[in-house]
Amino acid sequence: MSNQSFSLYEKYKEYFPIGTCVSPRTLVTHADLLINHYNSLTSENHMKFEALQPKQGQYDFKAADQLVEFAKKHNKLVRGHTLVWHGQNPHWVFRDENDEFVDRDTLLKRMEEHINTVMKRYKDSVYCWDVVNEAVEDTGEEVLRQKSHWREIIGDDFIEEAFKFAHAANPDALLFYNDYNESQPVKRDKIYKLVKGLKEKDIPIHGVGLQAHWNNFGPSIDEIREAIEKYAELGLQLHVTELDISVFEFSDRRTDLTEPTEEMLEKQAERYAEVFALFREYSDIVTNVTLWGAADDITWLHNFPVRGRKNWPLLFDMDHRAKPAVKRIIQF
Repeated sequence: MSNQSFSLYEKYKEYFPIGTCVSPRTLVTHADLLINHYNSLTSENHMKFEALQPKQGQYDFKAADQLVEFAKKHNKLVRGHTLVWHGQNPHWVFRDENDEFVDRDTLLKRMEEHINTVMKRYKDSVYCWDVVNEAVEDTGEEVLRQKSHWREIIGDDFIEEAFKFAHAANPDALLFYNDYNESQPVKRDKIYKLVKGLKEKDIPIHGVGLQAHWNNFGPSIDEIREAIEKYAELGLQLHVTELDISVFEFSDRRTDLTEPTEEMLEKQAERYAEVFALFREYSDIVTNVTLWGAADDITWLHNFPVRGRKNWPLLFDMDHRAKPAVKRIIQF
């Protein structure tokens, strides 16, 4: 199947945009795929705090601007990712001139200033933002992640404050809470509880981002359906924000494969087919589906979680050719 014989996003135009994450590199190396098959773009790393404001008050918008310019030229949507996250923050954000942790008011001012500057710059370019990313604890009784300087310094309401700052900066932007393991029942219920609490306080939030870092073996389609229906009770939009389907079970630590087996590719094709069928079924609330990469040659799953191992989790292969999964998701 030739890549030019169809357009993935055109096949889904009646359902939802089809997105992918990009970098300054892939805007060049994967340009043909991006132009032809994806109509929603997310910056993988270059709209995060560390990239945009590496030093206090010194912003670097070069890479993010390149993405926005590419999107405008080719008529693509842009999802903003991400404003507040426990990872990829420069050291200065949480520290004073004596390298001591700052107080709550100081950190809130830094958060507000950053959100305000970034969101106003892209007010006419970025239609939605992952305002807070990965704030929920995976296991145990605690709802919120234990190790987060945002929480440690500001308190549990740092999430509420971030959404209020974001809404003030751009009242027209759609604002999302984004997390992984979103279909795992324990964490699913915690995410639901968090977002329900925000809604009950009239915090401006418009959607939940389901990262969907899944694999050939799980979560089950029933667990994914249950998660979608649970979040749907909140009355918000759902975006699938970071979809990929690893060919390895998470506990599989093999490093001997140099390419995927036919069995792996067939199983992956089945998985993509069933999850896209589910997304189509719920397209009234699933309003964007974004893959976490355009093709297998560049994916965060190379060397993670197993060093020295490649993975093949996406829709197009190492040479940017459509994989079996593509045929399965466009024939419906």
